[in-house]
Amino acid sequence: SCFQLGLERFHGVCILGFNSAEWFIADIGAILAGGLAVGIYTTSSPEACHYIAENCSANIIVVENHKQLQKILEIEHKLPHLKAIIMYGEEPKEKRPNLYSWEEFINLSDHVPDSNLLDIVESQKPNQCCTLIYTSGTTGQPKGVMLSHDNLTWTAAAAGSFIQLSEAMDKQELVVSYLPLSHIAAQMIDIWLPLTFGAQVFFAQPDALKGTLVDTLREVRPTSFLGVPRVWEKMEEKMKYVGAKSSALKRRVASWAKEVGLQTNLKQMNGNTQVPVNFRLARRLVYKKVRKALGLDRCTRCYTGAAPITRETLEFFLSLNIPVYELYGMSECSGPHTISLPHAFKLTSCGKEITGCRTLIHNPDAEGNGEICFSGRHIFMGYLNMEAKTKEAIDKDGWLHSGDLGKHDKDGFLYITGRIKELIITAGGENIPPVPIEDAVKEAVPIISNAMLVGDKAKFLAMLLTLKCQVNEESGEPGDDLTPEAIEYCHKLGSKATKISEIIRSKDQAIYTAIQKGISAVNERAVSNAQKVQKWALLEKDFSILGGELGPTMKLKRAVVAQKYKDQIDRFYTDAETPT
Repeated sequence: SCFQLGLERFHGVCILGFNSAEWFIADIGAILAGGLAVGIYTTSSPEACHYIAENCSANIIVVENHKQLQKILEIEHKLPHLKAIIMYGEEPKEKRPNLYSWEEFINLSDHVPDSNLLDIVESQKPNQCCTLIYTSGTTGQPKGVMLSHDNLTWTAAAAGSFIQLSEAMDKQELVVSYLPLSHIAAQMIDIWLPLTFGAQVFFAQPDALKGTLVDTLREVRPTSFLGVPRVWEKMEEKMKYVGAKSSALKRRVASWAKEVGLQTNLKQMNGNTQVPVNFRLARRLVYKKVRKALGLDRCTRCYTGAAPITRETLEFFLSLNIPVYELYGMSECSGPHTISLPHAFKLTSCGKEITGCRTLIHNPDAEGNGEICFSGRHIFMGYLNMEAKTKEAIDKDGWLHSGDLGKHDKDGFLYITGRIKELIITAGGENIPPVPIEDAVKEAVPIISNAMLVGDKAKFLAMLLTLKCQVNEESGEPGDDLTPEAIEYCHKLGSKATKISEIIRSKDQAIYTAIQKGISAVNERAVSNAQKVQKWALLEKDFSILGGELGPTMKLKRAVVAQKYKDQIDRFYTDAETPT
């Protein structure tokens, strides 16, 4: 069908929709037909869709429904390579040239001899690109990570045998597809691993992350499951909420079981394999029931990845005899690089390298912390049409530089200790470049001097703001008096304020409203919901080199600000009202 629509070799087939069989068929079909499979996040704005479709010279765009179709129709005139749009989840409401329903699309293949397809398949080589994963850079536009046939097939086979997935003939594995398929983790777990090992894939509801995921898990009872940290946290919150409402006796039994569970599992982690009697009892009374309630009663492998997870959450599940195995990798290495295993598992470590993958800790400090670099057959080909960026990522010896800081312990377990890049990774695993958002807010609200986005490992983004003030010329210390321009801005809004302290003390309504209005305007243009600023706070003092918040070139020192205003940042996330 792709041929009939004129798909050219190495041109993109963009797919915009929630996980479904059609998504898989479009993806694999695009590859077999010699194109590039390209997923686009369903939350993307029309502009974001345009950037990707243009960047990969897309000939075909596959959309789920009218909502997604509207985005493409808005930008269609700016996509010279686009030849067809296919809609799979709903029937098109009107006839348009080059718009096909799924059925019409499938029927196109009736007139194409199989030999045409076989010729293209035969001509493909393992080291040619077949998939693009768009990953957000620290500054703005996403980069198209080129993955070859060999990247995908080798990684799926290597990772699957490393975690000892069983072949369908022996015992079929079951997985639930719910994470965005434009992300490498979901593609590996939902498409390539199941293809390699014959696993059965079930599709969750589009609102899975809003709360229906557990219903799907209970129905499917998967044998393997990857949850981003936010998923595990939501389960933990829900269980604690339900637990708090149960009878006193049930609560006592539960806390006894959790104590036993944590101690036994920690001992097992350190090599003591004895199973005490009280643990067996707790398993019958509590752990089995919890697993059943979560739909994880058949799940021998529960994973977390894509963002950092807290020790508290890992211990909470471990205490219920659900070890959550952490894995680590990136789009640029086809997904996984290290994986924790039942017999090789340490709390807060990301496990050990998949067989055939190697790690280098680059320029380690006294504690052994350095930049984590990878090599192996899973390393990507490069960024599409971005040679300079590719050379920054892969050094002359072929090591891929992750931008993450980490170290190995004496047993060879990898620990991630920080990040060199300043990308914010939310609890939902969304990578957010802070600079463009901060700049947009400063532009929208001219009275703002500095803005710092926070939200690493958190459920939503918040922002620290400072106002433009007079600076002591000799010491360079920021004062309390607003700059003349700022005062004028306040007057225009109907505020008589001349000092920062006045604005904060009285929560000056004119100013606070103007700031909120500016932030709302920036949120309107956000690429996705995860990139919206939900809360903000004004600080009493502007950032300065003297205060330590700015480096010599006035570059924001994020770690210093995060430490200095820790209480304020913590308040964003402890206040009762969680923004919707």
